Amino acid sequence: MAPLPGAELVHRPLQLYRYLLRCCRQLPTKDIQEHYKHAVRQNFRVHSDEDNPERIQQIIKRAIEDADWIVNKVSACSTCEEGLGCCNLYDHEAPA
Repeated sequence: MAPLPGAELVHRPLQLYRYLLRCCRQLPTKDIQEHYKHAVRQNFRVHSDEDNPERIQQIIKRAIEDADWIVNKVSACSTCEEGLGCCNLYDHEAPA
């Protein structure tokens, strides 16, 4: 399950970048949104020189899976006090 409709339409890096920034809007607080927006921007810069089409598709697939995990984590925490009482999203890593 993708965090936002349209994940299946992401085929290019710029599409992924926009998609991930839209996913950040689903996060509950401004601080968490900004944290993940920064991570998206930073990773986009790190991989901007990638020219192997297979590797680009791997990166896209993994980024969508990670976004799905984060959004699902937030959904699981939505029953906690103030939405984040049971966990700290800054300390969690998506599964490898």
